[in-house]
Amino acid sequence: MNRTTKDYSLITLKGIAMGAADVIPGVSGGTIAFITGIYEELINSIKSLNLSALKLLFTGKFAEFWKAVNGTFFLSLMTGIALSIFSLAKGLIYLLDHYPILVWSFFFGLVVASAIYVAQTIKKWNPTIIISGIAGIVIAYYITVITPVEANTTYWFIFISGAIAICAMILPGISGSFILVLLGMYKFILEAVGNFEIAVIITFLAGAAIGIISFSHVLSWLLNKHHNLTIALLSGFMVGSLNKVWPWKEVVETFTDRHGEIKPLIEENILPATYEQLTGNQAFLGGAIALAAFGFALIFVIENIANRLKK
Repeated sequence: MNRTTKDYSLITLKGIAMGAADVIPGVSGGTIAFITGIYEELINSIKSLNLSALKLLFTGKFAEFWKAVNGTFFLSLMTGIALSIFSLAKGLIYLLDHYPILVWSFFFGLVVASAIYVAQTIKKWNPTIIISGIAGIVIAYYITVITPVEANTTYWFIFISGAIAICAMILPGISGSFILVLLGMYKFILEAVGNFEIAVIITFLAGAAIGIISFSHVLSWLLNKHHNLTIALLSGFMVGSLNKVWPWKEVVETFTDRHGEIKPLIEENILPATYEQLTGNQAFLGGAIALAAFGFALIFVIENIANRLKK
């Protein structure tokens, strides 16, 4: 595929959007890749990092290796993702700590619109595809209600966390960041990124590299052989994940982290009015609705821009 510098700059911008999504529990970078039209190319490019490509690399055939793995696409996308993650990590911690309802409302609108967008790409529905979508909803919902564990900060577990989370990060609707929340590793990894803890970052990335290369082969096969079924499943994942991104929650169980701070362990969704009664805090209903609407509209604005750029 012949691309111009402008094309690769656009891919970098898409990477920035993916990186922003990937650091948010409940929002998937895979969703952004799908909406912006690079999802299947991303999966196939990851799949191309195989033994044949590595043989080209280790025998000094660098140009052939670069072409085989769609290197310029990868470099442009990963540059955007890295820029976004390293620049947003500390800011997102602050926003989630101080304005959780408004932030989660925006994410809720994003996920609703993403589910609708992905479902619209299925041109012909049948009972099997509907069942696949329902299965996706059930699986994602179950994942969101699993009780998180406390962080295990040993290097082997950091490696495993990277391998598991990266697989979720490329699935629309299944948030890799939320998988890290379930593993108790989200804030630990986010702080490591924000503080440039190189040993932790390299260990996590090594696990992510192994995980994503292995998983991409499975996902590529599913998209090629059972496209509509897979898309229905992914759309269901998004709908099921809405349970996690509901803005108003009641903490029903807490735990003490390794720093001695009390953190929420189990939360239940409640209505805004109930939230105000229980906590004595503002529910920010007007602002929450406005931000959810903005998040919802933003997906279709991105879709419209992406469609125009394809023409």
